[in-house]
Amino acid sequence: MREYEEILSRQRAYFCEGHTRFLSFRLRQLSLLQNALHACEPALLEALQADLGKAPFEGYETELGLLLEELRFAKKNLASWMKPVRVRTSLLHAPSKSVIVKEPLGVVLILSPWNYPLQLTIAPLIAALAAGNCAVVKPSRYAPKTAAVIEKMLASCFPPELVCVVQGGREENEALLSLRFDHIFFTGSPKVGRVVMRAAAEHLTPVTLEMGGKSPCLLDETADLAVAARRIAWGKSLNAGQTCVAPDYLLVPAAMVGAFAKAFRKAVRRFYGDDPVHNPEYPRIITDRHFERLSGLMENGRVLHGGRGDAVLRKIEPTLLTGVTLESPVMREEIFGPLLPVLPYASVEEAFGIIARLEKPLAFYLFTKDKALAKRALREVPFGGGCINDTVIHLSNPRLPFGGVGESGMGAYHGKKGFDTLTHEKSVLIHSAKLDIPFRYPPYKDKLGMLKKLMK
Repeated sequence: MREYEEILSRQRAYFCEGHTRFLSFRLRQLSLLQNALHACEPALLEALQADLGKAPFEGYETELGLLLEELRFAKKNLASWMKPVRVRTSLLHAPSKSVIVKEPLGVVLILSPWNYPLQLTIAPLIAALAAGNCAVVKPSRYAPKTAAVIEKMLASCFPPELVCVVQGGREENEALLSLRFDHIFFTGSPKVGRVVMRAAAEHLTPVTLEMGGKSPCLLDETADLAVAARRIAWGKSLNAGQTCVAPDYLLVPAAMVGAFAKAFRKAVRRFYGDDPVHNPEYPRIITDRHFERLSGLMENGRVLHGGRGDAVLRKIEPTLLTGVTLESPVMREEIFGPLLPVLPYASVEEAFGIIARLEKPLAFYLFTKDKALAKRALREVPFGGGCINDTVIHLSNPRLPFGGVGESGMGAYHGKKGFDTLTHEKSVLIHSAKLDIPFRYPPYKDKLGMLKKLMK
């Protein structure tokens, strides 16, 4: 505990020296991080494969490549993000001007998860550095190889008073959360998110909570079935379904269930062959406990496709389940694995009703050629972010804010939104001292009528 207090104290002292407030300093840190990611690419991809069984292509596609794009975007736009913003001022206060000044918050705590241990650690750090903050980074202990490379990489380019990595598990998390940071950025489950928010409340520390939930995927009868099946199978198979925005359940017209299952089966075979479990490019489940949990969830329905697993390899092939209800265990928790319950529906109203009965999801995916339905879905379905006719890839655009709503999270980041999240907007009215109109001062007498006209 004393060690973490000292880390925080050193970072506060460094922040108060003012180095991080300058554009040149921030751009330098982003460049150092960019260079370090390039230099450590082989070690990072190897660590992701060791921790999660991710093929180098998937590790780059879903983690390292996204970070490099985020860095390029931040460096290109940071100068404009940092500029003070001039806003209009009421004539009542003339002569004056009003401006919004951007300033860093101070010291940010980043608590990251195991499922995308590189991307979900470094992306918040990019936002923190771009916004001029110091950061304490706490990777997940469930991805130890990646966490070790991250620690070595960050230590090679940043002094600990700017960026410091803390390793460990629950004890270390609790010790860090007992301290007063200027912002806490947490990615993980809603259960732990509540713990983080309670701890933050003790110090009135603002939080960004990036969580998950049951993200629905809805097909209508106009959807291109082959394309939909490929993109859904891909989105569900990434990281063996251990993705916060993975399709969590599928709503399909009752008459199309069989045809979809056939197209899904074809897509999976095309990706991983007849035996995905033994395909080295197919990722594995993170722990034995999660493997057992997912195996238990499979017992809640009838396997429409897949269902095979290997406890030694900790792999379960992409699996479609049918015969489940909203009361089934597989529909009462976020799956976080390669299982996809298929719920047939008779009408779009029924499908929307099912979505409305569950908590607001982190993502929503609609496959349709019906533009009117797409507009209606965007208008009526609450969700953090999503895609029309695709899955997951909305995360790859740094111009799109990423975040949840309700149970799936609060706050957002990526691109400018990450900069804004970790920046304080300081409102300033600059009033000239050369002219002091006495109208606002007492005595007020008959000034009310004129005040009303001015304030219009």
